[in-house]
Amino acid sequence: MRFTSEQVEQWHEDGFVVIDNFFDAQEIAPVLLDFEHLYQHAGQGAAVGSAKILRPGDDAESNRALQFKNIHSLPYPGSSAINMISLHPQLIAFAKALLGSDAVHLYQSHTWAKYTGEADYDQDFHCDFGNHTLTVPADDAAARTVNFVFYLTDVESEHGALRYVTKPDVLQLFGRQRMSAPDPVHQAALRGKEKAVVVAAGGLVAHSIDTMHRGSNLTSPNGRRFSMTVGFKAAGNEQISFH
Repeated sequence: MRFTSEQVEQWHEDGFVVIDNFFDAQEIAPVLLDFEHLYQHAGQGAAVGSAKILRPGDDAESNRALQFKNIHSLPYPGSSAINMISLHPQLIAFAKALLGSDAVHLYQSHTWAKYTGEADYDQDFHCDFGNHTLTVPADDAAARTVNFVFYLTDVESEHGALRYVTKPDVLQLFGRQRMSAPDPVHQAALRGKEKAVVVAAGGLVAHSIDTMHRGSNLTSPNGRRFSMTVGFKAAGNEQISFH
């Protein structure tokens, strides 16, 4: 197994777990080739290459659309490598262990390519449950989801590293778990506790739909970040879908 019982327990306690080198170089290489083909015309333009910083008065809605510009969903116009990695046996085994279920279903799989300067990728802290269920997240972790993000390129802080706050830290800050942080005071408090997912290509982060996280901006000159987001739920859990 590419995960441990301690990492399963960490996911339940913290809401997040990060595993370096979950996928090896041989598994990642053909998927990276698919990304290169899929996004060969992306990340271009006069403004791309230097960090874009959204300023007061700028069009936030247009910027948000640019954040999600380079996304494709399964099935992909590529090789079997990019189409099958979402169903890697080790991902399935990890999802079963985290959800405590003998059977799980893949319900989400999408690519995401980000380029320095194509958008300001900085986000507020949020939970993802609104994209995955019409109700609030269940108290029982087995009735929620496992959301995996894994990387085809190395990610340092300046490559838009995902930022997150553990559930114990959220509880310490606010006295209860929160599904949203609607004002600047809450956002500032969360940023004071945030951790960054800095991993080499092949690294994996697992979280749930009730965990506080945010995207951060790419500031590395001519930088890029290639990732895939993959979601599993327990078989028969019809409360969960994507969009």
